[in-house]
Amino acid sequence: MKKIGFIGAYDKMDLIVYIAKILTLMDKKVLVIDATVNQKARYIVPVISPATTYVTDFEDIDIAVGFSNPKGIKDYLGVSEEQELDYDFVFVDTDNVIGFRNFGLEEAQKNYFVTSFDNYSLKKGLEVLNGLQEVTSLTKILFSKEMLKEEDDYLNFLSLGYKVIWNEYKIYFPIENGDLNVIYENQRVAKIKFKKLSVQYKDGLAYLAEEILGDVSGNNVRKTIKLIEKGS
Repeated sequence: MKKIGFIGAYDKMDLIVYIAKILTLMDKKVLVIDATVNQKARYIVPVISPATTYVTDFEDIDIAVGFSNPKGIKDYLGVSEEQELDYDFVFVDTDNVIGFRNFGLEEAQKNYFVTSFDNYSLKKGLEVLNGLQEVTSLTKILFSKEMLKEEDDYLNFLSLGYKVIWNEYKIYFPIENGDLNVIYENQRVAKIKFKKLSVQYKDGLAYLAEEILGDVSGNNVRKTIKLIEKGS
């Protein structure tokens, strides 16, 4: 089981679910854990019997909502504390240092810091990093309209002195109204559709999926994305 952390105050649940969709179509079993304060998954992922805590299936992705630690999820699924969760990948979405610690993201195979460049996303997200007790390697996922070097330099400046090692490469996603409209429509119809997403957004999804998988060719990922597009 590989644990992947998605850290920051930026709204990233849709992105995480889209990546999970690609992986499930590549025969990977994926659990997405919403460990954020606002628990957005509770509102955008359909569930028949919502409760304080639950695990629901959405397009072959298991999504856990309301849990404060892995033990709660194991208890819910009937798994002993000593057993590992039966997933190829566990994605943890968190916007707070307690979630980072409780779900053991210091031991994650990969951690991503997801942000746009508005002050709230940047500074609230950096509050999580400010609370890190151990030096942590992070890859930036940056949502930006123009993808300026000055924006990245500003993030580096704000994070000076934090226990963070930024990976040299970064993953960019465009902020386009067209992409946002597609995401909102997907939420309304409770479906994952890629057909109307911009080429740049789909390129970002492909790159991120390739990096998380690590052991597959980019052609396989892109073929999977085309399958999702055809089903849209």
